[in-house]
Amino acid sequence: MTNRPLGCLLEVAETLALTLIIFLIIQNFVAQPFMVEQDSMEHTLEPNQYVLVDKLTPHLDSYKRGDIVVFHPPDQPESSVPYIKRIIGLPGDRLEFKDGAVWVDGQRLDEPYVYDDQPTLAGPAGSLVVVPPGEYFGMGDHRLDSVDSRVFGPIPAGNIIGRAVLRYWPLDALAVLSGPTYANVPAAPTDPPAGQSSGLTIQRSTSRP
Repeated sequence: MTNRPLGCLLEVAETLALTLIIFLIIQNFVAQPFMVEQDSMEHTLEPNQYVLVDKLTPHLDSYKRGDIVVFHPPDQPESSVPYIKRIIGLPGDRLEFKDGAVWVDGQRLDEPYVYDDQPTLAGPAGSLVVVPPGEYFGMGDHRLDSVDSRVFGPIPAGNIIGRAVLRYWPLDALAVLSGPTYANVPAAPTDPPAGQSSGLTIQRSTSRP
C-alpha cells in the first residue's frame, strides 16, 4: 500500500514527459502557432492574430507563388523575431516593378489581396530582380508599410520556417489561408534540379517605376 502513491506519481510524470515530447515533436517538425506582430500583411493578417504554420508539407511540396510564409530575414540571427510575408517571386523568376505593379517574366501579376489597392514600388533592391535558385522573393500585402525582399533581398529557402495555413485566433477571424490562383503566370517554382544552375543572378537597378 505504501508504494501506491509513489507509483501514481511516476505514472503522472511519465504521462507529462510523453506529452511534452509529443508537443515538442509537433512544434518542431509538424506545425507551430505564430502571432502576427507587424502591420505589413494587412488586411489579410492583422496584428495580434494567430496563424498555424505548417512545417511538414514544405519538405514534400515546394513553396508556391501566393503562399504566406514565416521566415528569418537574411543576415539576421535565428533568435530575431521572424517575419511573415507572401511569396511573390519563385526561383528563376524575373521580377519587374513598374506602373505600380509587379511583373513576372513580362506578365503583370494580378494581386487582389494588396492593401487598399496600394501601388507596389521598387525598394533598394532595385526595379529589376532575378530570383536566384533556392531563394524566394517575399512581400507584405500592405505594400507601403512593409520591409521585405525589396529591402533585404530574396529569402533563402533554409530561412523559411514554414507556410501559414490557418488563421485561427481570434475565433471570428478563423479562415484557411489558401494561396490565390494566378492565371497568367506559373504557380510552381522554376528552380533547376539539384546540382544544376539556372545561370541567373540578382540584378540591381537605380530606376524607379
